[in-house]
Amino acid sequence: MAANILLVEDETGIQELLKFNLTKAGHQVSVSGDAEHALQFLKNTLPDVILLDWMLPGMSGIDLCKRLRNDERYQPVPIIMLTARGEERDKVLGLDSGADDYMTKPFSPRELVSRIKAVLRRRAPQMTDEPVEVNGLRLDPARHRVQGNGQTLELGPTEFRLLHFFMTHPERVYSRAQLLDQVWGDDVFVEERTVDVHIRRLRLALEPSDHAGLVQTVRGSGYRFSVEVG
Repeated sequence: MAANILLVEDETGIQELLKFNLTKAGHQVSVSGDAEHALQFLKNTLPDVILLDWMLPGMSGIDLCKRLRNDERYQPVPIIMLTARGEERDKVLGLDSGADDYMTKPFSPRELVSRIKAVLRRRAPQMTDEPVEVNGLRLDPARHRVQGNGQTLELGPTEFRLLHFFMTHPERVYSRAQLLDQVWGDDVFVEERTVDVHIRRLRLALEPSDHAGLVQTVRGSGYRFSVEVG
């Protein structure tokens, strides 16, 4: 599945090479040449993956990674560290700073694409095309199909994305603002009450197979997808 990627890299040649190959693989790529510009970009747009060079002018990639991991807004975003420093202690430092993966230059673009897919599978499973099933409710992203106990259920596109996110992040409570960021996108400006409307639509769509109860309201906090009785 295509991802929105922020590449933080100061070397123009590497920027162009990676952007070309990642775009060819179907991803959308934004580029920043240093940490300060990256932070400005992130204030307005939340990417699916961050590719972060270690050696940056000004603030280093390590320091930027630590700063992002200390901010709740950016904690869910996978970070892959890119660096020419290949010693074990450097890899440990990179991972300890909060990076999800670490790639030593030079590396093949094909390997990078595979690593991106892997971190999305681990940290953002709703970005993959792998089917997910919970309590007889099955969602197939590639075929855009939902079935409840073998019965095909009809969902609108927003309800489908909402259900996919819930099913890949069960048992955790999400506020309306968090759901807007994760399902609608950080750059889409809609009211938080819009979430309530789509939750109602989702429950109605799940009623024929008796799965509506999996989408639970947590008073004062938000919503949760759970097989436990609310």
